[in-house]
Amino acid sequence: MNSAKFNSRLFRLAAIFWTVASMASAGAQTAPRNAPMDFQGRVLVSISDADMLASAYVDGVLGPREGRDAISVIPLTEGDRVIDVRTLRAYETEVSNSVAGAPSAVAISPDGRYAFVVETFKQAEQQAQRFSDLPAGMTLTLVDIANPKTPRVLEKLEVGKRLETVEINPAGDMLAVGLHPRDGRGVAFIPFREGRFGTPSYQLLPGVDKDTRITHVSWHPSGRFIAAALSDAGRIAFARVQRQGDEISLQPWGGSVQVGKYPFKIVWTPGGKYVLANNLQWGPDVGGFWTEAPRGSVASIRFADKSATDLQGRTVVQHALVGVAETGVSPEGLTISPDGQLVVTTNLERSFLPYDDSRITWHASLSLLRFDLASGQLQHVADYPFDGILPESAVFDNSSRYLAVANFDHFDDNRAGGSIDFWRVDRDPLNPHPLLVRTVHNVPVTRGPHSIVLAR
Repeated sequence: MNSAKFNSRLFRLAAIFWTVASMASAGAQTAPRNAPMDFQGRVLVSISDADMLASAYVDGVLGPREGRDAISVIPLTEGDRVIDVRTLRAYETEVSNSVAGAPSAVAISPDGRYAFVVETFKQAEQQAQRFSDLPAGMTLTLVDIANPKTPRVLEKLEVGKRLETVEINPAGDMLAVGLHPRDGRGVAFIPFREGRFGTPSYQLLPGVDKDTRITHVSWHPSGRFIAAALSDAGRIAFARVQRQGDEISLQPWGGSVQVGKYPFKIVWTPGGKYVLANNLQWGPDVGGFWTEAPRGSVASIRFADKSATDLQGRTVVQHALVGVAETGVSPEGLTISPDGQLVVTTNLERSFLPYDDSRITWHASLSLLRFDLASGQLQHVADYPFDGILPESAVFDNSSRYLAVANFDHFDDNRAGGSIDFWRVDRDPLNPHPLLVRTVHNVPVTRGPHSIVLAR
């Protein structure tokens, strides 16, 4: 081959290489880039109360309906594949529920196969116009979510009058349902085995009057204790659970702890060394009971899972209040990250007031707090206002880096339904304090989502 032909071929090869490289470079520049979003878990489950506008809390007017009460199931994986957050969707079926209680009205079995929903008030009849037209709920509903795309109601059980909250024990075979004082029986314990409810039994909390409102009952991670939020008393009470077969009895376990004003929901830290409670600051001495509440707070209690001997040689169980940190207004929702380092409250602010009420805030907010697993101390980091109405609950994903928030409604009345909004825990590399960022991602659900849980 002469040199002229060789040089010509070499030139053509170089030109082809340059063209391919240029195309690759252009593709790299034009390929879509996205902020990190890797929400980890199996299934998100929320429930929606479609019967009322948020403003019914103030003026009593239910307003126009948007469908029927629903459970919404959002699968996050399909087989071994993680579903892209941009294609997530909710699969729904009708289940009666009510927003009028603590945002702990749905629970998931540890194996992720079943969801349990309590009914605080019954679903509105067609002629119902006012909140006072809603009769007290009585029903615990079992939903099969093994196939999250086809949730199915399996069973309904009448448990009592005005069911408040529901949780299942870590073993997955016993439910605890808090009952309103008008029922008078304290806590209902319902065995659960092979996808069926057993016969409920009832226990009053030791040392707690039956007329005291219990807004939340929560199992210790060991399954050997429960904690209860006594909202009107401003205290958290504890009991030891003794069980023989399906028979439950509650024994006193230390004294109750004063945590503040109107604790509404409680969460255990990983391992159960501490329990956290949100103080809403509501009460008869507040304008509108809750409408003009001041900023709220979160309190942490060091839980004594063993008895000790005091200086007089007596056997005692001593729980202790160890930390309090401020939040936004009416922090109804409360969640802690799986790594135990971050706490978030969902704050109603005054987003639920009628539009013509001069006290309305055209925003709700989240509060981010740091938590010290060694000392139990809490530190308020910041509040994050956002465009939303009555966000009553949130849950961290498995990685502790993302958050799903139940957004009851939107200020844009042309936008139907509520939504599950996704937030990201972020950090500035040059100033590495945690902060929250609302992402562009959300999943539409029936209007009125108020309780949300994650099958991990």
